[in-house]
Amino acid sequence: MGSRNYLSSFCFALAWSSLIVHTHQLQSSQTQVLLQLRKQLEYPPQLEIWNVHGVDFCSLPTSTTVNLTCENNFITELKLAGDKVLKGGYFEGFAVPYKTLSQNFSMDSFVSTLARLTSLKVLHLVSLGMWGPLPDKIHRLSSLEHLDLSSNFLYGSVPPRISAMVRLQTLVLDDNFFNGTAPNWFDALKNLTVLSLRNNRLRGEFPSSVKSVNALSEVILSGNEIDGKLPDLSGLRNLHVLNLSGNKLSSSLPALPKGLVMAFLNNNSFSGQVPEEYSQLNHLQYLDVSFNSLRGVPPGALFSLPNISYLSFASNMLSGWLPHIVDCSSKLGFVDLSNNRLRGSLPTCLSSKSGDLIVNSGGNCLSADSQHQHAESYCLEIREAKQSGSGGKNMGVMVGVIGGGVLALVLLASGFLILLTRYCSRGMSEQHLLHKQGLDDSEARFPSEILTSASYISEASKINAQSLPPCRSFSFEELKVATNNFDETSLLGEGSYGKLYKGRLDNGMQVAIRCLPSRKYSIRNLRLRLDLLAKLRHPHLVCLLGHCIDGGVRDDPRINKVFLIYEYVPDGNFQALLSGNNPAKVLSWSKRLSVLIGVARAEKLTRMGRKEKALDRGKGEFEDDAYSFGFIILESFIGPSIASRREKFLLNEIALLNSQDGWQRIVDPFILTTSSRESLSIVISIAKKCMSFDGSRPSFEDILWNLQYAALLSIFLNNDGIESSFCLLPDEGPFDLKFIGLTRPKTN
Repeated sequence: MGSRNYLSSFCFALAWSSLIVHTHQLQSSQTQVLLQLRKQLEYPPQLEIWNVHGVDFCSLPTSTTVNLTCENNFITELKLAGDKVLKGGYFEGFAVPYKTLSQNFSMDSFVSTLARLTSLKVLHLVSLGMWGPLPDKIHRLSSLEHLDLSSNFLYGSVPPRISAMVRLQTLVLDDNFFNGTAPNWFDALKNLTVLSLRNNRLRGEFPSSVKSVNALSEVILSGNEIDGKLPDLSGLRNLHVLNLSGNKLSSSLPALPKGLVMAFLNNNSFSGQVPEEYSQLNHLQYLDVSFNSLRGVPPGALFSLPNISYLSFASNMLSGWLPHIVDCSSKLGFVDLSNNRLRGSLPTCLSSKSGDLIVNSGGNCLSADSQHQHAESYCLEIREAKQSGSGGKNMGVMVGVIGGGVLALVLLASGFLILLTRYCSRGMSEQHLLHKQGLDDSEARFPSEILTSASYISEASKINAQSLPPCRSFSFEELKVATNNFDETSLLGEGSYGKLYKGRLDNGMQVAIRCLPSRKYSIRNLRLRLDLLAKLRHPHLVCLLGHCIDGGVRDDPRINKVFLIYEYVPDGNFQALLSGNNPAKVLSWSKRLSVLIGVARAEKLTRMGRKEKALDRGKGEFEDDAYSFGFIILESFIGPSIASRREKFLLNEIALLNSQDGWQRIVDPFILTTSSRESLSIVISIAKKCMSFDGSRPSFEDILWNLQYAALLSIFLNNDGIESSFCLLPDEGPFDLKFIGLTRPKTN
């Protein structure tokens, strides 16, 4: 009996102590701090729950926007996420209505209030619209271990007193406007494992103090203006992710630690050769050194690293012959060698068409895939350029080759004509060709094809504008001969943008000839647009070869017949390969994404080209392009039938995309069974945004970013063995990108 009473008393005491432990009723001073923070943040709706009288803050349920953790009646973790994000890349340092907090907000006062939470270990304040310089007094949060202030409007220098926060393990200040010299006091933070300052305006040399922080596992400084030499980083034995893309680094490639998993060094000015030592990085999965000024030939052993899945050397100055015999890794899924000066043939394991390996090699002088290669003489010019002193990075980004994605080229013909006819129909005068300020070239993005930056396009447009002749003028008689007097057997199709004919020129070259619908065009303005568009060259753009202007009266400055002549691509169109009786010919989900990315990249090129020529265009017209592209995206996962029921689909069926049950009803079963849910979800989301009528359609930078991320997820989640490695996405959400350092562009 006594033992039974003892056991009962013990259980009661245990239950009571458990209740005390888990109640965590906050001290009144801590409660007052939270209410003051809510006031200073101007009463965001997600904090309405804090307004309930007598609420126990520590017992509130957590959510994606509010998370509060307490220990011993003190707040130890505070995570708040808002929706105040600047979609453009510009911020002048003042309050922006509906984007930032009001002009009454004081970052200094806000940090003073925060400092009263003396036990705080984790602080995440993301997209809350906070603006102003980050004050030095942030160091008063001396217990802090994890600090994330990303996606706000903070500017000025990164406070040097942060170096006194010696317990810090994570420092994330992404997507702000810090514009001072890159800090160089990180060696004081010995416990730091994650350093991420991407998408700011930091300048100066790479902070050499980083190499002294042995605990670092991630260093992400992409999308800044950091220049100079990169130090030897091989001593950082715990480093797994290094993202320095989109800066101005100009040294040779650095020595890297042997445990590195992902290295993104693209869109800089690195020179020299790819180090042979990189062939010893046995943990390496991703290496991107595209859009630099690298020379020589990549080490053959890189292709056979045991864990390598992604290699990009695109748009450098590589030259010479690749080794013929290379044992490619079984995990290798993507290789980009495009737009260099390589000769000979691809290694056997890269030239094979079997498996899921994607290889981009256009824009070289390789013997294979001759349709998308230069003549041998082109790849010899690099020596002459070097001897004459006229070499440089521009040679590495020369774009004038039609390569990378035949299917995308066919699809782009229609989009290209849409842009052209839109210009022509407006009859814009030269007075409207005004310079328009564009995006910062330092924006960092993931690598070419699947993860790419388009910052090179501006330079490529300049090169072509200087070196390519104006659009060739064809006579009407030439076109009649080429099409057998426009015989019906030459007709390829007809649509709202006129009839399309197949023809053959006197030199035997096959061409496609578009006869634009009859209307009055201004000759002067039409020629301006034709010359501009003819100078745009890109692997994903159908090449405009010339035009024919016919039907006007001698002294009449306006004409009504225009023919466009561009290269003929014989391999069918995008829609034809989305479905069919032969499953072997139906495009896989990854290839559909590749086509969409190619189209989006080409659209960016046309815009950059127009910017280089200062062609002004209204925001609404850009959104019209996004709307049209949204239907192309829809076709990729619903099928070509969407083309015949566009408006009906918007009225009756688009709501089905809001749930996975709805997906089962309208998404192509082939896609449902072969794509990853996460990848498909992102593509569906961006398609819906493209067709939004609330005035907030995404920019093409945002469209491209989402498509690239969907393709990246497709690679991660569809390749055995990758999920369990360092490529795993973190627990904070299915699309949290901080681990891999993926950089969302700042767009208008």
